[in-house]
Amino acid sequence: MTGHFRAFSFVDRITSVQLGSHARGAYQIPPGVGVFYRPLIAEAVGQLAAWASMAALDFKVRPVAGIAASIELLAEVQPGQTLELAAEIESVDNEAVSYCGSATVEGKPVIKLNHCVGPMLAQEDFDDTQAVKNRYGLLCNGGAAPGAYGGVRPVNFENVTTEPGQWIRATLPIPGAAPFFDDHFARRPVFPGTLFMQKVLEMATDLVKNIPAPNGGVWVARIIADGKLRTFIPPGDSLDFESKIAKHEGNSLVIAVEARKAKRVTGNSKIIFSAEPKA
Repeated sequence: MTGHFRAFSFVDRITSVQLGSHARGAYQIPPGVGVFYRPLIAEAVGQLAAWASMAALDFKVRPVAGIAASIELLAEVQPGQTLELAAEIESVDNEAVSYCGSATVEGKPVIKLNHCVGPMLAQEDFDDTQAVKNRYGLLCNGGAAPGAYGGVRPVNFENVTTEPGQWIRATLPIPGAAPFFDDHFARRPVFPGTLFMQKVLEMATDLVKNIPAPNGGVWVARIIADGKLRTFIPPGDSLDFESKIAKHEGNSLVIAVEARKAKRVTGNSKIIFSAEPKA
């Protein structure tokens, strides 16, 4: 069975949309999926914004990759829960879409996206335009059957070296084949930016494990800031990651993570941790 609109699609229903302005939707996390990474919640919000922006431009272009000023990580989610999604379109044209958005579970905010920008590229280079239009029609008229997403197999770092509490370096081999490539994207497979961001988050979290938090507390990742994906990551690629302390002041700790291919920066971000009491 093809993974198109299944393996990496996180909007089940679009409940309301005003083209070029805003959209509302929902996504049920499949109960048996195991774990649902926090960046995938951001992916769901971004996909809702993408649907609204594509529809506003008659699906001739689509947003791909981009920049996020900040993503606020407000709460964890669990398999079986339903994300209520909201996207506010700040501007949209044939060059780019700018948006913000959020997701809640039973009225509780779980993520907030601030000032995100997605460059627009030709739809036909990435997917079949009529198939995308048909999917949009389905989402707006009753929605798609939930449960299509089957999870993502872990993509693991290799050749890890570290100076505990100072820096970590590692290589990330991108799989040559994976189900999510069928959905991201059908005609031009690209490693998803939100899975890249998950690896950034994991590396930063590993680094802070060896940095004591004040007052016997624990470091909790609360913000992904200045996230940039500067180039497409194709199947079979290999990236060199490095994380290091950017700022450490009181109850706040900022970890900078950068990925390169050879000497070229592929993407980077800062993870802002807050020292919080142990649960």
